[in-house]
Amino acid sequence: MLGSHVQQKGSLVDSDRLRFDFAHFEPITRAQLDEIERLVNEEIRANDSVDTRVMPVQAAMASGAMALFGEKYGDEVRVVGMGDFSTELCGGTHVQRTGDIGLFKIVSEGGVAAGVRRIEAVTGAGALAYVRQTEDRLQLVAELVRGSRDDVARKVEQLQARVKGLEKELEQTVRASRADRAAISAPRQRTSRA
Repeated sequence: MLGSHVQQKGSLVDSDRLRFDFAHFEPITRAQLDEIERLVNEEIRANDSVDTRVMPVQAAMASGAMALFGEKYGDEVRVVGMGDFSTELCGGTHVQRTGDIGLFKIVSEGGVAAGVRRIEAVTGAGALAYVRQTEDRLQLVAELVRGSRDDVARKVEQLQARVKGLEKELEQTVRASRADRAAISAPRQRTSRA
């Protein structure tokens, strides 16, 4: 999706979260992140079996397995395939089928070094907990702005407009007050009567 220059630079894969570091020269757009998330969740719902084979490294590469990390491999490697979507050299998985992952939710993307980006995501129970926490925060904001979750954005926009108006009024009042003080403290010139 981002180009053939992308190369894995590090990762952490746990049963309910992951971190993926990769070479890329600019931040990933919101639309790209949404598309990545959509695509991954589509593959999870496909519920393909996860097939693991150990084979000679040349045979693995010839089979189309991707070596994302650019590291040195031994004579034999572990190849993990998930349907027609992904075949790569991999240390192992936590699932038997892609559907076992449940849900994939990207929680952050950012730079970690020059030319290296990081995506962090939660899966399964971790993703469900993240969604629950996000919904709880949204509900709290809705209550604070005296609205519902459905109209929270409109309510926040109204509050921002009100704050901006009040700040403008305050600025005008402060200016007027300063002008009044300056007028009071200015020495008065006396006029003489002849």
